[in-house]
Amino acid sequence: MATKKDFYEVLGLTKSATLDDIKKAYRTLARKHHPDIDKSPGAAERFKEISEAYQVLSDSEKRKAYDQFGHAAFDRGGAGAGGFGGGNPFGGFRTYTYTSGGPNENFDFGDFQDPFSLFEQFFAGASAGRSRQKSGGDDLYFELTVDFKEAIFGVAKTISLPRQVLCPVCLGTGGEKGAKEETCSTCRGRGQVERVQNSIFGQIMTQTACPTCRGRGKTFSKPCPHCRGEGRVKETVRTEINIPSGIEDGTTIRYPSLGDAGPQGSKAGDLYLTIRVLPSREFSRRGNDIYSEAKVDLPTAVLGGTIKVPTLVEPVKLKIPAGTQSGTEFRLRGLGVPGRGDQFVRVSLLTPTKLSGHDRELWEKLSRKSSEI
Repeated sequence: MATKKDFYEVLGLTKSATLDDIKKAYRTLARKHHPDIDKSPGAAERFKEISEAYQVLSDSEKRKAYDQFGHAAFDRGGAGAGGFGGGNPFGGFRTYTYTSGGPNENFDFGDFQDPFSLFEQFFAGASAGRSRQKSGGDDLYFELTVDFKEAIFGVAKTISLPRQVLCPVCLGTGGEKGAKEETCSTCRGRGQVERVQNSIFGQIMTQTACPTCRGRGKTFSKPCPHCRGEGRVKETVRTEINIPSGIEDGTTIRYPSLGDAGPQGSKAGDLYLTIRVLPSREFSRRGNDIYSEAKVDLPTAVLGGTIKVPTLVEPVKLKIPAGTQSGTEFRLRGLGVPGRGDQFVRVSLLTPTKLSGHDRELWEKLSRKSSEI
């Protein structure tokens, strides 16, 4: 997963940019990459990236926090996180922390707010056909926190996900059993309506899904009483997901068709989980490799020997050659991310702090002998 881009780089600016520079750069890039204009692959994600950068850099307090802490300022409640509803540009969803347990641990995401599209802040619905009001179901965005070992080895979890599902009564059609289909009187069967919106760029004409037939072009003479013609209802669904091994903090995983079901049986949206990894007290990580420290007493460092060192699986024996210096690093092959990384153990020497009279005499003799060499 690529590292998140610097906000100044996204807008093509330097840190000395003025507010006018930021606004000008945003308008230029937004016109170019808005999904209703730019039809190339990845345009929507690019526009989100541009909008997120503008959100931060155009706000003096958020920009100050970003300049001091970088992206960490908006992660998990850092400085300025409130501006993004918990540190995420998609808005007010909750972060749930996992601290113990193993595979198939249950999670309940609880109540959630529909993520607020950054598109709508600046285009007043111009991109609605591609986000919240698209013909299919909405995408869902959540954060999930896993512990260090789970990120290394991967884990399967069962989560309780609040989402829109197909209506069990009409099976997604939106019509009462036996009801006749009719041409929608609002859109006259086209499934779309045109609207003129005022934006910072002037008036923009957009086409959106018809609010009456929700894009189908047809309605039922009698809507389903259970879902009121929507074809879907909100439920909390238990879903098993797999977190792959080696995942890094901040990585977002896409789970196709696990978002909201679409109205009248249309395609479901996707689920996006941003993974947060809890730090470990014993280990650190760089890419696929794991790093740890081990204490070695002076006799072992001088004469050589074997010590036990912790790994993510179980303790292993590590041979210490005679004359090992403090700071020496040893490599344990294959003990990092499975199939991809190693573990590196850095040794530091343990210096005695309390000496008996006899011990002091021995150290003094050793010191005098060393000075004679």
